[in-house]
Order: sequence, then structure tokens, then C-alpha cells
Amino acid sequence: MSILELPRGGYIVETPAGYIQFGSPPETIKDSMALPEGVPQYFVLPDRFFNWVKGISVAEVEFPIYYNFFIKKRKTYILCHREQLNPFATILKEAIFGPENLDTSSDFAPWVPQEAIFQLKKELDFFRGGLQLGQLVGFIFFEEGKLKLRDVEIEITENSTFHIYDSTTEYGEIPCSIEYNPTYDIGSRLPEPYKPPLFGMTCLGPSHGFDPKENTSGFILWLNRKGIMIDPPVNTTEWLIDSNVHPKLIDSIILTHCHADHDAGTLQKILEEGKITVYTTETIMQSFLRKYSALTGVTGEFLQQLFDFQPVRIGEPEYIHCGRFTFRYSLHSIPTMGFRVDFQGKSLVYSSDHNADPEIHKQLYREKRISKKRLQEFSSFPWDADIIYHESGIAPLHTPVTCLNSLPDDIRKRTMVYHIASKDFPANTSLTLCRFGIEHTRTLEVEAPEVEKYYHILGLLHHLDFFQNMPLSKAQEFISMVQEASYSKGERIIEKGSRGDFFYIIKSGNISVPGKNLEQRKIYGTYDYFGEVALLNKQPRSADVFAETDVELYTIEGEQFLSFIQGTELEKTLKRLARVRDAETWNILSSSSFFRVLTSSQKTLLESFLVPREIKKPGTIMHEGEQAAFNFIIRSGKVQVSRKGEILGILEKGDFIGDMAAIYREEPEACSYTNNAPVLLYGIQQENIRFFLKNNPGLVMKLAGSFPEA
Repeated sequence: MSILELPRGGYIVETPAGYIQFGSPPETIKDSMALPEGVPQYFVLPDRFFNWVKGISVAEVEFPIYYNFFIKKRKTYILCHREQLNPFATILKEAIFGPENLDTSSDFAPWVPQEAIFQLKKELDFFRGGLQLGQLVGFIFFEEGKLKLRDVEIEITENSTFHIYDSTTEYGEIPCSIEYNPTYDIGSRLPEPYKPPLFGMTCLGPSHGFDPKENTSGFILWLNRKGIMIDPPVNTTEWLIDSNVHPKLIDSIILTHCHADHDAGTLQKILEEGKITVYTTETIMQSFLRKYSALTGVTGEFLQQLFDFQPVRIGEPEYIHCGRFTFRYSLHSIPTMGFRVDFQGKSLVYSSDHNADPEIHKQLYREKRISKKRLQEFSSFPWDADIIYHESGIAPLHTPVTCLNSLPDDIRKRTMVYHIASKDFPANTSLTLCRFGIEHTRTLEVEAPEVEKYYHILGLLHHLDFFQNMPLSKAQEFISMVQEASYSKGERIIEKGSRGDFFYIIKSGNISVPGKNLEQRKIYGTYDYFGEVALLNKQPRSADVFAETDVELYTIEGEQFLSFIQGTELEKTLKRLARVRDAETWNILSSSSFFRVLTSSQKTLLESFLVPREIKKPGTIMHEGEQAAFNFIIRSGKVQVSRKGEILGILEKGDFIGDMAAIYREEPEACSYTNNAPVLLYGIQQENIRFFLKNNPGLVMKLAGSFPEA
């Protein structure tokens, strides 16, 4: 084998010292478990723990540590630089043991009696059993760029690679920066874009982190046709797209706790298009921020700017998409919460990781680790719900499946079991094993709320950047104007050359806009809009528009729409877009190595800020140390980048002139940009770039090339 590149990313080198793994993206343990020597004992940390473009950790050794300690009965050794020790130890302590200083009083509603606010630390100590980090993990350090493990030597080269060798063998070189390769099963792709139910649950994965055959557990709860991710596993967005489910249908996350099999996909979703809302307790959120601050190298305060945090409290209902949620702390090794949601007369319960074994509860009470009130809470688990999603696994961290299988039959028939491998699920039982895939979404039949139509129309104001600050009076006017229309797959929605009579917003499905000289097809989906150019320019339609799939649209009559936007920022935005929107702007943003991470709607918004500009004479476009009012995208020509007189590189078509991180922080430019010949550019005002980044905060990380310091 010598050097094996793992399917999910990272490398394993076979040496006399045993397997040595370089980099560890999430779930690579599922790759290594199948190898002859199994899960490695030695892990080399990459130069950076986090891949901002993919939004995931590439140093996830939490599960290999569990596997080595609890199954192989041995330590895991981390090979790293000394300066990596403290942040990495912080990550491991937070994930394995939970918060060092635990005070959950702020997690409870103010009217909850003091005697009902339990001491969570005593429960956590039960699972810890006196265990210390040093019993699970050892650290071996590089000294002056070299490390020796028995007879194997690892040296960091000038080219930023790990060079591995011993006295008899050259094993080769491995990059210090580790990439991640999404690896997942999509199940069955839907022939048409997914239309969510009023109330239902989609399983993103039914199993646990040690099962190489099934996806790790995670869910999407559908409420009022909106999606809420519950502990999203990695690759969720890729899976949604490949399954024909538009990611914009999901606008929030419930984070139940901070183990890697439950939080690995959370920041990945946060870094996508638009801002999402994260629901969890203050205690769990602070744990998440400490863990991911150490992982990414930015402060928790900066990370929290990337999403909207909605703290939930025990004993106080929380309303999300018209559903009534009640949260409770589960019994687990770190702070973990489960919930019940009631919607339109039906109910669903999600246990999260929780030991529901009554014998364990009695033991905790005898040992005075829990109060009588807490014991009663455990015994009054909401088994009366219409459908129950309950985890199962190895005790004492999880509920043995035998315990669930001993429940009364009417409860078993309503219980969906997850976090368990199919091979461990009993053959003869009325329990149901969760099945992965959008095609296996479990729905509860409910009546639509009376306000459903208006709820979704107002939801457009949240999903379209330029609508978000509209006053209430405008929102009322908007509701009165919006109509609905539907088209079948392949049907022409707009004919080129026809009169522009309507503005369109996509409710569901995809549309395509064919055009000459397009290097990438224009495909638009849910919450994207079209039809504004002909209305604003009072010209015939410039292109055909077809239903790429069956499509449902929101439509606004042209004169009403123009009256509605008159004098607003939306009018200014759309007029700018109408002036510049053409094949060239789309091609530049689509083919640019810098902007290719943008979605269709992000490209459209950015197009609206572009101002064509030509510079005929050689000179400096932007000066190092100056606070520029404009930044630029190169249409044609070349621009030289320099710092303190040293040439750093040459920018060409599609490249961005400026530093996104500096723009976001409102700091001066760190480099100078010079043209030695005529260049064609698109200018963008910095205030518009900041508006763009504020509404798509995850792009700061992706477009900056490296993360900004808060």
C-alpha cells in the first residue's frame, strides 16, 4: 500500500510503526475500518484544521479516539506542532467532556422552580467516570520541522509537504494542506424538484459514526413546507442538490449537542447562501463556539456573526414555522437536548442522544446524581406523541435496542429508531428502523394552517436580499399583488421579443434561460427571480424562458410591480442589473476561479452592482495602504499585484482586484494593483460588496482565500 489516498480525503501511510494517517476529514474512519490494519493509532495534523471552501474540519479525530480507546483499548497519538496543542486540546475536551465550567441556569425559563433546575454536571461525571484526556490521547511534536516515530521520520519540506521515510524506504510526500472529497449515498434522485410536506421528517442518515455502510444520523424536519435541519451530517447540501431538493427550502438548524457526528455539518450549512437561524440552548451554543473557534482560528464572536442564534429555554415553548416546540435536556455525556413539536393537532418527538433505560435512571438516583424531579422527568418521556424518533446504541451512552423493544406494542409501532446499524436492529419487532433518503420521508397528515398562503408570500421578503428591510406597509401591499401560476416541464414561460407584463419569483421548480455565448447554462430555482429587465427598460423580452421542470411561480403584474418598487433600493438594484446583465457578466462570474463558488442568485445580485469601466493608460488602479471606494473584476487585460515593491502575481480575466477580508473589516488594502496596458473592468462600490457579504456571510471565508481575523 505505502501511501493510500482515502476516498473522503487524507492519506494513510503503511510503515513499520503502523498506519499513520495524514489529515482526517469527517467520517474517514469509515474508510480506514475496512483496511487490513483498521483504524490508525497515529494521526498527523494538517497545517490548517478547517477547510473554509468546503466548510468542514480536516482534523476530525474524535471518532478515531473513541474507537481506539473503547474498542482497541489503546491511546491515539496526535503528531503536530507545539503551537497546535492548545487549540486541538480545546477541541477534544469540548467534544469529549463538554464545557469545563458548566452553569445551565440560563437555559431554563425564569418561572422554572430552582429545585427543577438539575445539576447536569453530576450526570456528565457519571459517563466520564474520572476519565482524563491524557488517558485517551498522547501528543508527539515536530521539532524544527522534523519528527521521529520509532524508525520512521517525517520532515516538513520547503514546498509545504510531509516527507516520510526510514533507513530503508522512501514512502513519498504528502501535502500539508488536506482536501476533502464529499462521499455519500444519495438514494433515489427525484424526477422533479421536491415539494415539502406540511409536517414530516426526512432521514439524512440512520446509523452511527462507526458504521461504514450507512450514513451517519441526521434529519430534516419539515414544518409548514419549510425545512429545519437537525444535527446535519457533512455533505448534506451536496446530497440535497443531487436528490433534487433545493437547499433554500431549509432555513434553520436545531443543534442538539457538539459531538462530531451531530455538529460536523452545522458550520457547513452556515457557510452557504444567506443567513440561517440556529436553535439551541445557550450552554450548547457556547460549547459549539469554543470548539469551532479553536478549530477555525477565529473568535467565537466572529463565528456568531455568520448566523442568527435563537436561544431556546427549557420550560418555555419556542415557535418555529408555526410549530410549537418544547425542549428538554437528554441524558448523555455532554449537554444534549431533545424536543417535542406540536403542529396542527399532530406531534413528533426527537430524543437526540439519550439513554432511556429506566435501570440507569434508578442507578443515578441511588447515587444522588439526579433529583427525584429529574427521575420523574425521565420516566415521563413523551411516548404519547404521534411519532417518536428515538436513538439506540451501546450503553451507557445510548439506549439499548432491547430497552426500546420492551416498550408496549402501541408505542413501538409509533417509534422510529436511528443511530443504529441495520445489522444490530432486531429482526422481529414492531419498531421501525429509519430509512435514509428523500423518497422515505415520513409524513403526518395535517390540515394546512389558515394563514399558509400569506405565510409563504411573506417568506419571500426574507429570502430576497432587497426585500429584507421593507417596511410593514410595503409588506401588506406585497401580499395584495402576488398571484400564482404554474407551468409544466418544457413549457415556454416567456417568449423572446414579447412584451414584458410580469415580474416572476420562483416558488418551486427550476427555469432555464437559454442564450448565445453562455459558457454555463442559466438555471434558476426556488426564490430566484426573473423578468425585471423588460419591465424596467420598457423593451421586448430579450430571451426565452423555459420550465426546466414543473414550475410554480409567484407573479406580479408589471405596472403594479413598478409602482411598488418606485423610490426603493430595489428599484436602484434592478435598474443597475438591467443595464449590465448579459452573457459577458454571467460568463465572467461563472468561469472565474474566484467567483465560481457563487450560486445563481448570488451571481444575479452581484451582477446588479457591476459598473463597466475602461482604463486606457498604464498606472496604479489601487494603492497599498489606501481605503478604496471601488473594487474591480477584470473583464480583459492583466493586472500586477505587489506588496512593498515585491511582485506577488498577475491577475487576469475574472479575477477580483482587492482583498475581501479587508473590505469586510473596512480596512485599507494590503497590496497595490497596477496595469501596464489598457484593461477593461467592472467596478463595484465597497459599500455594495459589504452589503453582499452581510447577506451571504459565509462567502467572506470562501472568497477571502483564508479566514479573516476578527
